[in-house]
Amino acid sequence: MADHYEVLGVSRDATPDEIKKAYRRLARELHPDVNPGAEASERFKEVTHAYDVLSDAKQRQQYDLGGGQGGFGGQGFGGFGDIFETFFGAGQQTRGPKSRRERGQDALIRVEVGLDEVIFGTHRDIEVDTAVRCDTCQGSCCQPGTSPVTCDICRGTGSIQRSVRSLLGNVMTSTPCGTCRGYGTIIATPCITCQGQGRVRARRTVPVDIPAGVDTGVRLQMPGSGEAGPAGGPNGDLYLEIKVKNHEVFSRNGDDLLATLEVAMTDAVLGTTATIPALDGDVAVEVRPGVQSGEILTVRERGVTRLRGTGRGDLKIGVQVVTPTKLSSKERDLMQQFASSKKSPAPELSHFQQGIFARLRDRFLG
Repeated sequence: MADHYEVLGVSRDATPDEIKKAYRRLARELHPDVNPGAEASERFKEVTHAYDVLSDAKQRQQYDLGGGQGGFGGQGFGGFGDIFETFFGAGQQTRGPKSRRERGQDALIRVEVGLDEVIFGTHRDIEVDTAVRCDTCQGSCCQPGTSPVTCDICRGTGSIQRSVRSLLGNVMTSTPCGTCRGYGTIIATPCITCQGQGRVRARRTVPVDIPAGVDTGVRLQMPGSGEAGPAGGPNGDLYLEIKVKNHEVFSRNGDDLLATLEVAMTDAVLGTTATIPALDGDVAVEVRPGVQSGEILTVRERGVTRLRGTGRGDLKIGVQVVTPTKLSSKERDLMQQFASSKKSPAPELSHFQQGIFARLRDRFLG
């Protein structure tokens, strides 16, 4: 077997650029389209194979360790790299040419929704910038009216077979064809729209039904809505990561909605009915006479719809009694009369109690 460096006409210490220039010069001279004939064709194959080996740093190193002329009467023997390649499959081409069609990548986008939207779920039309199938070539990668042609070098197999002499005798090795890159075919006339990729970048609208009960961090999977694959390959998946925006009035604990109701001191003493504008409509809440700050009023089934399961959580309302800070003289007289009639005990120390918000939090969260 001829020495690869001699085939390309370069020295053994040639730089990658020198090797590339030598190959391009010889390829132009020997290409079957320019120089027809069996001898030129075989020479072209030999030059292409020599370039495949020497242009790859790893293969070149293996070749330099044991390939080329020398030893055993001047006969060329494949190095240990060729032996490993043959018996352990290192660098071998899989049986048959590989396909240009590949599955597209998955895509991840983040979607913000309001707390009111997750009670019953919502619908969104989301704009996504991603890879889509080329409309011009329909994923074929070829200009309309053309098709891939069989590679003349590997004859459609996608690999180059060569015999290497080693310490174990003559062995056959297989490497991907450098001309067609292992596909077995060549795109002679690539689609001008997608540059032979079979897909282009574009913005498209994806309709999404966001289910009720989702929370921040939940990911929704939409199979087949991700990026289109190369050469008409199947689409990847689209993942939506949910972020629920904070609400000015309501907060969330699992499937329960939490809120605080400020009650005037007189209403706390006498009791009242309060109408609360909940996220899904008004709710009438009965405030019993003598209600204390920190008590929880629970409205069943007015929370968030459960993501997995049936029914809804509760609406939990913490009471905060508001003490007036400014009184008219008449109001002050009335309060003094009320205090005198009640004969309340003098202020005294009692067991320590948490603040209103801490108590509400502990009661909300159980």
